[in-house]
Amino acid sequence: MNMRWDLDVLYTSFDSPECEQDWEHLCRETEEVKSWAREQLGNQENAVVKMEAYITKMTSILQKQNRLYSFAELTASVDAKNEKALQMVERIQNQSVELVEPNVQFQKWLGAVDDLDGQIGESALLETHRFMLKEMAEKSKYMLSEKEEIIIAKMKNTGSNAWTKLQEMLTSTLLVEVTVNGEKQPLPLPVVRNMAYEKDPEVRKQAYEAELAAYKKIEESSAASLNGIKGEVITVAKLRGYESVLDKTLKDARMDQETLDAMWTAIRESLPTFHKYYSKKAELLGHASGKLPFYDMFAPVGDADMRFTYEEARDFIVKHFGSFSEKLANYAARAFDNRWIDAETREGKRGGAFCANLHVVGESRIMANYTGSYNDVSTLAHELGHGYHGDCLVKEAFFNSDYPMPIAETASILCETIIANAALQQATPNEAFAILENDISGAGQVIVDIYSRFLFESALIEKRENGSLSVNELKELMLQAQKEAYGNGLDPEKLHPYMWVCKPHYYSADYNYYNFPYAFGLLFAKGLYAVYLERGEAFVEQYDQLLAVTGKMSIADVAAIMDVDVRSVDFWRNSLSLIGKDIEKFVELAASR
Repeated sequence: MNMRWDLDVLYTSFDSPECEQDWEHLCRETEEVKSWAREQLGNQENAVVKMEAYITKMTSILQKQNRLYSFAELTASVDAKNEKALQMVERIQNQSVELVEPNVQFQKWLGAVDDLDGQIGESALLETHRFMLKEMAEKSKYMLSEKEEIIIAKMKNTGSNAWTKLQEMLTSTLLVEVTVNGEKQPLPLPVVRNMAYEKDPEVRKQAYEAELAAYKKIEESSAASLNGIKGEVITVAKLRGYESVLDKTLKDARMDQETLDAMWTAIRESLPTFHKYYSKKAELLGHASGKLPFYDMFAPVGDADMRFTYEEARDFIVKHFGSFSEKLANYAARAFDNRWIDAETREGKRGGAFCANLHVVGESRIMANYTGSYNDVSTLAHELGHGYHGDCLVKEAFFNSDYPMPIAETASILCETIIANAALQQATPNEAFAILENDISGAGQVIVDIYSRFLFESALIEKRENGSLSVNELKELMLQAQKEAYGNGLDPEKLHPYMWVCKPHYYSADYNYYNFPYAFGLLFAKGLYAVYLERGEAFVEQYDQLLAVTGKMSIADVAAIMDVDVRSVDFWRNSLSLIGKDIEKFVELAASR
């Protein structure tokens, strides 16, 4: 099977007539909406007509912008040095600044509209966009003046956006010297990081040591990037009047502090159970101390060495998705067969995996670095879950297709759970043990490691307010966070002080605390899966409806569709107890091996 994606549905090239035409139309429509805003938003007359005009005009503009930007970003993600792609990304970022003025004017105008609820009710178009309009009106109090907003947007392109690009380039082009078959070879960072899943313990240890050594080449530049981005974020959050960077993040996520606190309370209570898992894994792998070195966290256990060709992965996923719903299976088959996935590892390609939902064309694109491990299969299932979420939103209005970060992980992690549970039912004892361990390992990443990332970022932002942090300070913060989260489960002398370098989640001014959404997604999905086991087919249709409204409701209201109270600690405890039962089962099976 072809392991590279096809982007022709967007454009065949940056020089294609369609690409050039969309760029021209985007620039023209942007100028038109700027003139419209200056002329029409000076008073409250004909408010309904003006709201309708704004939605119609901005939908047309943002669809073109999204199409162009997606093509450029997707191209650059697998070819870090593609000059045309990088130029287009920069052009779009610069062009988007031109939209700041009309957006600020409209949002401030909207915040002053009398009887907004009543006026929205007079129009079918406005009713469709009720949540968006109400949210914009509420957030208008955090807007600065038009002039200030434009300055911030323009400076961002030479500030945080530039730092983000630098970090992507550094990690995408970093080559790691690893000894393979007795000879040292320079390999891309994603390939070396994937060696953490290899069967051979020496390969895992050597790859870990080589990875840490390689980061020394880019540690100062990465630290500068991180300090630059977080410094800007702190400054802008204060200027807008947010209580903190976390306060802004929660408001953007349509989530409240009570929900976050309830989740962290349950997670902190569960940490000793995860520590027990790490200690047992250390014992299985022959570490007499009972403490797991970081480089063995993803080591396969048991005698089963589960490997999948890309085609086998496709068939495995489609088959097991079918056990949940035919619609989900059909979506996955389309994604594989129509080349919506770029799975090949190669130099110049970004590490990790992601899914880009392309609402404008009703499709999605998934980037992964596939090497054949069961974990890679699980990763594909995860990203296909994101794509399925986008598929459920295809019929929604463009503005209602953008959902908050915590909910973003729900469909993806539910798909992981489907794959793991279905695979367990047909696996041999050795394979079942390996799948169970892999599932717990993944949960550990999304609960324990994510908690360490939250601790790290919280400490980073707190200290960054007083000035830039050195490489050594960043490394020390990361080690402290890992020790607090992993406790006595990991070897304190063999942690990963550079985790802040390789995780792109820290390097975005728009998505701060890009960590807790994963924990939310896992536990929310686990809770939903338990409901699915109770309700069966009746759940599936309701689940699709839930995904379809995630762009036009708060998180608490979305959860309420399934009678879930996300502000209750007990909900999170119940979800964590499902993982706890898996860990107890793992410990029991490990003792008999």
